[in-house]
Amino acid sequence: MKLSLSLALKHIRSDSRSGFVKTASTLSVIGLSIGICAILITLFILNGFERVISEKITDVDGHIRVKHFLNESFDPSEYELEKKISTLMNDVSISQFTQNAALLRKGQLAEGVFVEGLYADDLKFIEKMVIDGSSTISDRGVIIGKPLADMLSIELNDKITLFDLSSLYLNKKSLMQFKVEGVFHSGMTEYDKSSIFIKIEDSQSLFNLSEKISGYVLRLDDIDNYSKINNKISSDISYPLMSITWKEKNRALYKWLNIQRWPILFIFSLITLVAIINIVSSLSMIVVDKTKQIGLLSAIGMPISQIKNIFFIKGLIIGFLGTILGSLISILLAVLQNNFKIIGVPEDIYFMNFIPIDINFLQILIISIITLLVTSLVSFSTAVRSSKILPSQALKYE
Repeated sequence: MKLSLSLALKHIRSDSRSGFVKTASTLSVIGLSIGICAILITLFILNGFERVISEKITDVDGHIRVKHFLNESFDPSEYELEKKISTLMNDVSISQFTQNAALLRKGQLAEGVFVEGLYADDLKFIEKMVIDGSSTISDRGVIIGKPLADMLSIELNDKITLFDLSSLYLNKKSLMQFKVEGVFHSGMTEYDKSSIFIKIEDSQSLFNLSEKISGYVLRLDDIDNYSKINNKISSDISYPLMSITWKEKNRALYKWLNIQRWPILFIFSLITLVAIINIVSSLSMIVVDKTKQIGLLSAIGMPISQIKNIFFIKGLIIGFLGTILGSLISILLAVLQNNFKIIGVPEDIYFMNFIPIDINFLQILIISIITLLVTSLVSFSTAVRSSKILPSQALKYE
C-alpha cells in the first residue's frame, strides 16, 4: 500500500515534459471543488432564507397562536388556558392579544389595517424593530409600520383616528383617536403596511369587546421544540379553540421554499456530477498515458492489486482534495457575504435586504461523504481497467 501511495502521489506531482498527468489531476480537483462549492453555497443560502424568514415572522407573530376556530373573540376565564399551558412547559412566554380590522384615517387619507392589542409588558418583542420613537405604549398610544407611515404621511406624535369596521354601517360608530408614539420596521413590507399595535385595554374599548380576547401568543425559548409543544397544547384544548404554528399559518410560503429546494439542488448537483465524470475521463487518460509503466511494473512482478491501488488511491486523492477545497471556498464565501453583505436583494420582495448564508457543518459532512463514496466507485472502476493491461501488449513496441 505504501508503494502504491508513493507512486500515486508521484504521478499527481508529475513534472514530466508533457505534464499531462499533473494537468489532468489539477483540472479534476478544480472541477470537483467548483461543483462541491456550488451545491454547498446553494444549501447554505436556502438555510439562510428559511431562518431569516422564520425569525421575522415569529418576531411579530409569535411561534404558536391559540385562537377561536372561527376567529371570534372569547372570554379567557371560560377556558383557563394560561393555567393549563403554564403547567405544560416552562420555556414559553404566554400573552393575550386582540386582533381586529379597522380603518385608519389621518386627514383625508385612509387605509384599512389590522389592529393588534397587547398588554404593555408583552410588547418587549417590538423593541428591536422600532426605528423611531418609543417601543412602550401609553393609553391611546399606537405604534405603526414605517411603510404605512410613509404612505399616509404620518410622523411621530401625529394624531390618527381608528374606526371599527364592523360598526361603520351601524347607527352608533365606534372610533377613537390615538397618538403615534413609535414607528417600527420588521422588513416584511406587507405586514408593516397593514399592522399596528395598541394597548389591549384600548382595543377592547374600541371594538366593544368588554374583557374578551382574540387568543394567546406563545413565544418559545427553544424553537426546535415548537412541534412538540404545539401537539401538547392541541391535546389539552378542545373546540372551539385551536392552536396554529407560524409555519402552518404561512403554509404557502414554506411550501414554496420546499418546492424550490429540490430543483435548485438537482441543477447544482449536475455540476458536481460533471466534475466526477471529469475525474473518470482524467483517470482513464492517465491509464492510457501510463500504459508502458503499467506493463513494466507487471513485468517486474508487481502484484495486480498494487497496480489497481495506484489508480484507486489517485482517484481518492483527487476526490479528497476537491472536496476539501470546495468546502473551504464555500465557507469563505459565506463568511464574506454575511460580514460584508456583498449581494443585496430587494427587501419588499424577499423580506431581507441581503442574501443570508447559514453554514451547516452536518450538510458539509454529508455532501463530502457522498462525494468521496462516488469518487471511490469511479476510481475503482478505472483501477480495474488498469489491472487488465497485459505486459506483452504494453511493451509490444518497446
